[in-house]
Amino acid sequence: MAIRVTSGMMSTQMLSNLNRNLNRMDNMSNQISTGRKINKPSDDPVGVTYALRYRADLAANEQYQTNTDAAVSWLDATDSNMQQALDVTKRLKELAVQGANGTLADSDLEAVNLEVEELKKHLVDIGNTQIRGKFIFNGQTYDKAPYELSGTVTDYADVEPDTQGVMYSISEQVTFRINTSGSDFFGKKGEEDNIFKIIDNLSAALNTGNQAGVQQQLQNIESRSTKMQAALSEVGARTNRVELVQNRLNDQNLNFTTLQSKTEDADVASLMIQATSAQTIYEASLKSSAQIMQPSLMDFMR
Repeated sequence: MAIRVTSGMMSTQMLSNLNRNLNRMDNMSNQISTGRKINKPSDDPVGVTYALRYRADLAANEQYQTNTDAAVSWLDATDSNMQQALDVTKRLKELAVQGANGTLADSDLEAVNLEVEELKKHLVDIGNTQIRGKFIFNGQTYDKAPYELSGTVTDYADVEPDTQGVMYSISEQVTFRINTSGSDFFGKKGEEDNIFKIIDNLSAALNTGNQAGVQQQLQNIESRSTKMQAALSEVGARTNRVELVQNRLNDQNLNFTTLQSKTEDADVASLMIQATSAQTIYEASLKSSAQIMQPSLMDFMR
């Protein structure tokens, strides 16, 4: 059975085709102008799900990178100050050797003692080192200086810095201790090889010309130096681990960025070619539609 094709049917079909071609051109133009192939959820519902997941992963990864950067800064500051403290300890040992040889006059012993006192002040400054307003040798009480004298604590050897760990989240489900307590590095209260107690005892021995007392402190200096070196080595190991995590986070960031780009970003070069083709098709459909719809019933009634 023949189907009657009316002018209205033809007009509707042609307008539908023209709108479809125009809509295709508009979508391509929008993608080219934004550089993205997903501009609204309806463009690719599944792709939007993956894109949101990649964005969340990137945001978390960037926070972990910020944490590792802060951790490295803390560890670098700790390493630098520990190296300085070890240099002070080395000089302290040299002075103790001079004071123990029995050939120095009282004035010379006094000069040695003055330098020992200055070294003590320098060690206190190192113990109160801050990074971004946080005291690195005072555990979780990093808002307070660990080596401050008060009415109840009159000697630095009696100071008890906080020993709790400062924990940083450096990757998913991984927290990492970045601090070293002053008690672990300079010595705990009551320990014979507490560096401040060593200096106090050494100073007292130098003041009285007690060679045996000076000689005894040499052993304590050696003991404390060994412990300081062990703490420094531990900081180096922590730094190496954080740097490895940094490298892994950088690789993950590149991976997530690549996946996000493949999901969201448009291939502009390919779209330009398709847009040119779509424009040609649209212009051809306009021209052919104008020619087909030009005759009307009035043209046959003349």
